[in-house]
Amino acid sequence: MCPLTGWLKGILPFGVGVMTRPDWWGSRASRWWARTILCAALIPVEVTGKENIEEGKSYVFTANHQGAFDIFLVCGYLNAEIRWMMKRSLEKIPFLGWGCRHAGYVFVDKGNAGVTRATYRRAEAVLQNGGSLMLFPEGARTYTGEMRPFKKGGFMLADELQLPVVPMTIKGSFEILPRTKDGSFICRHPLTLTIHKPIQPISKGAEDVEYLREQCYASIASSLDSVAER
Repeated sequence: MCPLTGWLKGILPFGVGVMTRPDWWGSRASRWWARTILCAALIPVEVTGKENIEEGKSYVFTANHQGAFDIFLVCGYLNAEIRWMMKRSLEKIPFLGWGCRHAGYVFVDKGNAGVTRATYRRAEAVLQNGGSLMLFPEGARTYTGEMRPFKKGGFMLADELQLPVVPMTIKGSFEILPRTKDGSFICRHPLTLTIHKPIQPISKGAEDVEYLREQCYASIASSLDSVAER
């Protein structure tokens, strides 16, 4: 995690987590936080496809992971009540882990079936009252700017809970702050978020998981210039 963006993503969730309820944090505080950062950095933003999602409906949102500014783009401009799915290791980061746990984010464990079921239960609690989940199925930021193959975890969750998956394409974040930079300086570059049509589960089980993963990858790739070999 970059020094500059790591501090911004950590200290503010900590403060807001102390002072507000998780639902208020999820929908208002994070939006204000993210838009303020993008505005201060003079980053122009364009969003298309907002008409593809219904207010108050639960989804599993997915996006390619180009860089640290993906977080600000999604939090600031998706306009949905989301909780992030995050690697368990991030919970140990000072301020970030405490704030995100208090805000109701779902930390994902790699383990046995019992651990997986516990993750599903945490996700189900988040989805009450029309909440949604957000994840990056690549698992980490790209090193090259190209989209990498998707992991199955998020699609297994969508299959288990029978939720539609919403693919989203992010462009411009890699140019602003690629993973190979230390975060001390950023480049001003436009950010775009393309929200594609939801992909509905077709059944339940391994076939459905693979279907959701393949369709999601294809939708996101359709708005990108290049993707890595799979």
